[in-house]
Amino acid sequence: MSSPKKPRALSPGARVRVVSPASPGAANIFARGRAELTRLGFVPVRSEPFAPTKDYFSASAKDRRKELLDAFADRSAGAVISTRGGYGSTYLLDKKLKHTKSPRIFLGYSDVTVLQIYLWQKRGWVTFYGPMIASGFSGGANAAHGYDESSFRSALMQSRSGWTLDLGGASLCKGSVRGILVGGCMTLVESTLGTPWELDTRGSILILEDRGMKPYQVDRVLTHLRQAGKFRGVRGIILGEFPESVPTVAGSPTVRDVARRILGELEIPVVWGARIGHTPRPMLTLPLGVPARLNAHKSGTLEILEPAVTQ
Repeated sequence: MSSPKKPRALSPGARVRVVSPASPGAANIFARGRAELTRLGFVPVRSEPFAPTKDYFSASAKDRRKELLDAFADRSAGAVISTRGGYGSTYLLDKKLKHTKSPRIFLGYSDVTVLQIYLWQKRGWVTFYGPMIASGFSGGANAAHGYDESSFRSALMQSRSGWTLDLGGASLCKGSVRGILVGGCMTLVESTLGTPWELDTRGSILILEDRGMKPYQVDRVLTHLRQAGKFRGVRGIILGEFPESVPTVAGSPTVRDVARRILGELEIPVVWGARIGHTPRPMLTLPLGVPARLNAHKSGTLEILEPAVTQ
């Protein structure tokens, strides 16, 4: 990978394009998220709302792809932010995504992971793993089921230096390591295996998080990633909290137990329970595709070693 392509920093008062590449968001929750972006001083702009399909998609794949590409091509917009995840982003990659000459801020998490991986592997874009309109911003700043305002501003608006984040987790395997930050929702990372945009994890600090998975299902995905060689060359791993993933049988292994057993064999730094992605705590915003240093001690810290945006 050549030098990452960084987008322009988000400026106060900027227009923000809102897209729905996967599932639709409930109108009342969407309204709260839009109001929060307005409070922050931005101007959210949405395409004509779709009439959701009878399935779990916000619209047809054709319409969702067009909306995303139109947003990327809108030179008057400072960022492109997803409404929510859910399911459906992979369909947008059935046809090659056109791209603008310069990268755009693209913010989201969960199902949006596959689009972020595509933009990294095929375009070299730095993207941002963090809050969405109806999942994060709708919960409010620094609030439960909301988002961390400081990391949002640092990631999207700070163009002069790096910064440090308290991951709010626990060190599963101690150590300190430097690498390129990549990854996202674990099952979406797995879904790229065998595709032309399969995530290259070599030399990385790998983010893996998800929700609603039984421990044996997490075991299955981690084993698949290991057998596919995706942990070969990984320098450190940041795991999320995996909410709604309690064992079905009392006393059986937890997701944390599974992670310790499988990832402990790698002998690399691992932080468990970071407030990223699917978390009931204020969600951090992480830039994907930039160099970082993971310090797996106590609650874990992540040093972003250079700005993720340009002036």
